[in-house]
Amino acid sequence: MTDHTVDLDKHRGMAAQKATDLRRALAEVETNLKELRERETALENQLLTVPASSWPDAAAKARYLLNLYAASLPAEDTRHRALVAALFDDFARLSGDS
Repeated sequence: MTDHTVDLDKHRGMAAQKATDLRRALAEVETNLKELRERETALENQLLTVPASSWPDAAAKARYLLNLYAASLPAEDTRHRALVAALFDDFARLSGDS
């Protein structure tokens, strides 16, 4: 037995190396998606359980919900997209962020 590690990737053909790289990339993406979903669930639980203490806090919750809504809109629904954008502009103007 030896203490030297063998890089098996060097012994594979190009197609096998590409397939291995693709599997590794997909596994990484799946891990990242799982972590993202967990953080999203934690955020939504916090938004549900912690009442807004000010109008800016309530607006932040509304922004989150509107972003979810806007993401679900079909690309051709320009009217509703424009309404969401106008509301975000109103939030920014009224909060002094403009």
